Parts: sequence; C-alpha cells; structure tokens
Amino acid sequence: MNIKVDIDKSDDKTVVLVAGEIDAYTAPKLREALLPLAEESKPNLIVNLKHVSYMDSTGLGVFVGLLKIIRKNDGHLNLVELSERLERLFSITGLNDIIDISSKSEGGVQ
Repeated sequence: MNIKVDIDKSDDKTVVLVAGEIDAYTAPKLREALLPLAEESKPNLIVNLKHVSYMDSTGLGVFVGLLKIIRKNDGHLNLVELSERLERLFSITGLNDIIDISSKSEGGVQ
C-alpha cells in the first residue's frame, strides 16, 4: 500500500491530509514530507488522518519524533479525524496524553 500526503499552507497553519497505510514501508515518506514543516519557526501543524486505514509502531514513531521537533520550535501539533482504531492505538500507547488529538476536523479540514 502507498501513502499520499497533501499539504495546504496558510499564514497561520499548515494542514496535512494523509491517506493510505502508515507502516515501516511508508513511514519514511511521511517523515520526509512532515519534517520540513516541523522545522519551521513556531509551526502550527494539523494532520488529518481521516483516510489512514492502518498505522503500526513505525507510524507512531514518526509522530513522536515530529512532536519533539515541533515543541523545540515552539509550535503545535494536532492530529484530527482519527478512526476509532487509530484513536485506540494512540490511547493504548499513552500518546493521546502528549499529542493533541481531536476526533473532529479543525482548520477547515473536511
């Protein structure tokens, strides 16, 4: 399975729509797309996972690494529109306590 990453930048935020599966094969592509956004000054990154059908620990690692970089740059990371399965994955790992996760869309993401 492939992964598709669409980026929509505005003045105060960047909305990223991710589709496909996030696993050991596709995680490097996702990291490559998100890393430059996280390294900006005070990034406000909203990642919509509505169309992500599967994520493994490699995908979780991408978001943990991303969060560390964003926090270092005084920014904010928000994951939105997670499926029940993904919400459960973040909850089981305790990552829902450190990453801002919303089941609803934000920032004009549909």
